[in-house]
Amino acid sequence: MIEVKNVTKKYGTIVAVDNISFDVKDGEIVGFLGPNGAGKSTTMNMITGFIEPTNGQIVINGNDISRKPKKAKKDIGYMPENVPLYYELTAREFVKYMAELKMVKRDIRKQEVDRVIKEVGLEEVQNKLIRNLSRGYKQRVSLAGALIGNPDVIILDEPTVGLDPKQITEIRSLIKKLGRKHTVILSSHILSEISQICERVIIINKGKIIAIDTPENLEKATKEKNNISIIVEDPKDNMKTLKEKIKQIESVELIKDNNDGTKQYMVTCSSSTDLRKKLFEVLPKEEIVIFELKKVETTLEDAFIKLIDTAKEGKNNVDNI
Repeated sequence: MIEVKNVTKKYGTIVAVDNISFDVKDGEIVGFLGPNGAGKSTTMNMITGFIEPTNGQIVINGNDISRKPKKAKKDIGYMPENVPLYYELTAREFVKYMAELKMVKRDIRKQEVDRVIKEVGLEEVQNKLIRNLSRGYKQRVSLAGALIGNPDVIILDEPTVGLDPKQITEIRSLIKKLGRKHTVILSSHILSEISQICERVIIINKGKIIAIDTPENLEKATKEKNNISIIVEDPKDNMKTLKEKIKQIESVELIKDNNDGTKQYMVTCSSSTDLRKKLFEVLPKEEIVIFELKKVETTLEDAFIKLIDTAKEGKNNVDNI
């Protein structure tokens, strides 16, 4: 569906994107992550044909975006960051205007506008001026503009930026539905969002791709320790000697001394060890009452920070993940 082959983008002596390659399969939702200035937006603009790569090739549905731009762009719907809209138009007028720009056939244009308005949930506000809509509805209007013409590929740059939690949930649900019919590339700073929506993640830093994998595999691959959060009642203060009783424990750290007589600890061991069963066995023998015990899971945010930090040290993770 989407092939990015050895693509580089230079602005004078500045290398914004440095010889990157990846592909996105039919019907896949892929997250595109990176710190500010990493090259995310530049890459997305090259995929959509807004800017041309200095070197390399981008192919959409078998069409080179540089050599056959009309055919390639016909298969792309793009929702840029910051919701660029015509505020003096109604929501419906804007969607109709986008249908005209995309040369949707006149005899099916009304049907296509109706379909997209319904798909993104704009029925109730379709005749209101865009300037009078909430930020969430403005995002939906922008998304409708990307969907008109039913393109195979949808590219969304920060689609939930500036939204409240309810609006984020609604847009996130819409994106999941899009994945049933379209190939989606999604850029976001909200890593929990990427983890929940995307099947694969591409992480870029300083113009180079440093990792490509599923969120789950990235989390596992960057996990160095197993951490167990435990809340206990320990009248004899036996948690201090717990390392002597369970040799696999690397550290026992007091996190919080609660007002109800309990204490919260973080117990750490190697990533290959799960101590939960052993803790349930040993602690009662030490007259330690367990109130809560849970494994602290590594998140995509943890993996992202670890990979970026490793990249700063000059190590390349793409071959290892």
